[in-house]
Amino acid sequence: MSYDEGVKVGYKWYEAEHKQPLFPFGFGLSYTTYAYSDLHTDSAQKTVSFKVKNTGKRAGTEIAQVYAELPDAAGEPFQRLVGWQRVELGPGESKTVSVTIDPQMLSIFDEQKNDWQLLKGEYRILAGPSSAETPLKGAIKVD
Repeated sequence: MSYDEGVKVGYKWYEAEHKQPLFPFGFGLSYTTYAYSDLHTDSAQKTVSFKVKNTGKRAGTEIAQVYAELPDAAGEPFQRLVGWQRVELGPGESKTVSVTIDPQMLSIFDEQKNDWQLLKGEYRILAGPSSAETPLKGAIKVD
């Protein structure tokens, strides 16, 4: 069997082909609403932190997601999920979420070396409730 789609599988295919799915990756229904703010990144520690606030009138659980866009040299025209955290919030409550990104999640497979490679450069970081909704943007630099 031939798998010629490469890394463009699932939500990555939709994004690379500029198509809008009915339900984006990470989409979930809730009885409340959330707001994201205050994104901070730490390149040395590969951490991303931000606030999630329950802006509704009911308690709820949000899955806060962190995505990365790799440097152009990676040849991946889409974002990839690199971390997430489950956050339980009461009405009006906010919490700071901190996600440490495993360098393996930022790596590409080099067929010539038969090994994973972490490219040098700037990795664009995005955070939000789904692959289609990432209101927070920042960057991590790999030297």
